[in-house]
Amino acid sequence: MPLVPMTEFLPQAKRERFAVGQFNINNLEFTQAITEAGQEEQSPLIFGVSEGAMRYIGLDYVIAIARTAADNSGLPIALHLDHGSSFDVVMKCIRAGFSSVMFDGSHYPLKENIRLTKEVVKAAHAVGVSVEGELGTIGGVEDDVSVDESEAALAKPEEAIRFYEETNVDALAIAVGTAHGMYRGEPKIRFDIIEEVSRQVDVPIVLHGGSGVPDESIQKAISLGVGKVNVNTESQVACTKTVRKLLNEDDTLVDPRKYLGPARDAIKEVVKHKMRLFGSSGKAPL
Repeated sequence: MPLVPMTEFLPQAKRERFAVGQFNINNLEFTQAITEAGQEEQSPLIFGVSEGAMRYIGLDYVIAIARTAADNSGLPIALHLDHGSSFDVVMKCIRAGFSSVMFDGSHYPLKENIRLTKEVVKAAHAVGVSVEGELGTIGGVEDDVSVDESEAALAKPEEAIRFYEETNVDALAIAVGTAHGMYRGEPKIRFDIIEEVSRQVDVPIVLHGGSGVPDESIQKAISLGVGKVNVNTESQVACTKTVRKLLNEDDTLVDPRKYLGPARDAIKEVVKHKMRLFGSSGKAPL
């Protein structure tokens, strides 16, 4: 089916207490692996695309690959801009064919974040595109997003609720103790913030930095109102580990299909596990 906004499935996720995974598409193999996982699990899914990935792949290629995958999948798939840095970048992606966007105004003061996010929501909703907003500062490194742990700031529940009420975003990312990248220790997630905010907003909470979070913590967060979980680093680790192993075992191996094919399979297994963990398996309409 054609690409869809996240509103095609996130209200159901909020209502039924499951989460839909955002899995970043870094190249063709990642896109194929994620799509095949969704088909095998009959799960809705979100293709995440960072600004760094757009520069690497090329915007036209991103759109073409994502549309082809969605059209052939039979699944509800959203093509989502991850951490859009400006109104201009967001509008460029919408005009190109993205069905969903994130505007990351978390580095602005609350009032300015609300003002800018409202502008994005107004423009996006006018053409049927869903919007994710962010409050608080999520630490770690992912492409263009780099925040030192000492500068990460948890979201304040009262500000998160105000942000939602004034912006009318379709998904609300709040900083609750997770971070981009893999963790050196177990993350200390503030489940109380998730619970308090989720209880008073009509849209799902988004958990960024889902790679490496213990399964039981993910499940608890979903039970409290998280309806979208972002995963990228775990897929990258599985891909690279497979490629490295195969090349180390055979220094005559030069055909990229011989190592990227197994890497694609490794990514798919990560994604399938996450879909089962998130409870989204079997949630795609037949």
